[in-house]
Amino acid sequence: MLYYLFDYLDKQHDLIGAGVFQYISFRAGMAAFLSLLITIFFGKGLIGFLRKKQVGEEIRDLGLEGQLQKKGTPTMGGLIIIAAILLPTLLFAKLDNVYVILLVTATAWLGLIGFIDDYIKVFKKDKEGLAGRFKIVGQVGLGLIVGLTLFFHEDVVVREVKPVTSQSRLSESVQEINVDVLQEEDGKQYHNVRSTKTTIPFLKNNEFDYAYFLPASLKDFTWIIYVGVVILVITAVSNSANLTDGIDGLAAGTSGIIGLTLAIFAYLSGRVDFSSYLNIMYIPNLSELVIFCTAFVGACLGFLWYNAYPAQVFMGDTGSLTLGGIIAVIALAVRKELLIPVLCGIFFIESLSVIIQVGYFKYTKKKYGEGRRIFLMSPLHHHYQKMNLHESKIVTRFWIVGSLLAIVTLATLKLR
Repeated sequence: MLYYLFDYLDKQHDLIGAGVFQYISFRAGMAAFLSLLITIFFGKGLIGFLRKKQVGEEIRDLGLEGQLQKKGTPTMGGLIIIAAILLPTLLFAKLDNVYVILLVTATAWLGLIGFIDDYIKVFKKDKEGLAGRFKIVGQVGLGLIVGLTLFFHEDVVVREVKPVTSQSRLSESVQEINVDVLQEEDGKQYHNVRSTKTTIPFLKNNEFDYAYFLPASLKDFTWIIYVGVVILVITAVSNSANLTDGIDGLAAGTSGIIGLTLAIFAYLSGRVDFSSYLNIMYIPNLSELVIFCTAFVGACLGFLWYNAYPAQVFMGDTGSLTLGGIIAVIALAVRKELLIPVLCGIFFIESLSVIIQVGYFKYTKKKYGEGRRIFLMSPLHHHYQKMNLHESKIVTRFWIVGSLLAIVTLATLKLR
């Protein structure tokens, strides 16, 4: 909203300084700063309100050191994260941008699912919370919205460069609906094209189109495959972030590192000069997403003020489901979803540890009549707790690993 106000003041009244709102970098910095202020200054009030309403975490006794001391710690702190993301975005971003609209929708959608889950746990005294099938339905519903928007919306395009031919000149007046010839220069045509291309890391010709899965006669059904991939990515990352939120500060810190990395990708891919220099996919309209990303990072860091060990508040499913879903949608928007196993390696290994543990337990129980375990406990962070490592040390080391994975992810810009 402030963008439009200062744009008007700059153009109509030539207000000194108003033009600075045209710069992505300024608005992104302001969004991060405001997000930090909201979480830090209003977080204490939210904690007091949650305590007053007795919105405390019910802790199951898993035999972990210091675990029962956390009983009664306020939960549903994800509400302040959501507020700290949405308010700066609404103030500083262009609200007619398709990517911004998509991320605001995803935040509110998953925040509502997580809130209902936490509400059932806290107020209905049902430790299971919202039934798993309803969570999946909600995540699939969001996947449909995101997938169909990214596939069919006219503003979701990538720029392609093609050699100029006589045939291409003849066809300029009869372009297909999904192709817009921008300009002709140095014997090349620059097109904005609706496409299902994504990026394969570490390969030289690193663009991959989901249309390759189908024969030419079935290309019109590519959207089905693409939407299916979107649903899978959103569901997987959202639930993985939820599993990771098991000890103080782990999910929030890890998400902040991932969010900052995605902000860099969004900035580079949204700039025609940087994308051309780095030889990466140029995605028009994408750079506006940087404002949302920096608000996301600010919210995660600000929440750590109260969530770092010893935690004064937990984010609950309200926060963890939302953070994971946001990360998935941003990765899809910047067309880096195939990098998720690397960039979100902490989430990935946490989920994998649960899958391996459950699968191996069932296999050995069927084969030997007694279930056996690979890890002392899953998810993986509990395994290290069982090894008597302090949770603050576990979290710090996971953050370091997450930072290394982020560096590896950024290195894919050149290592191919």
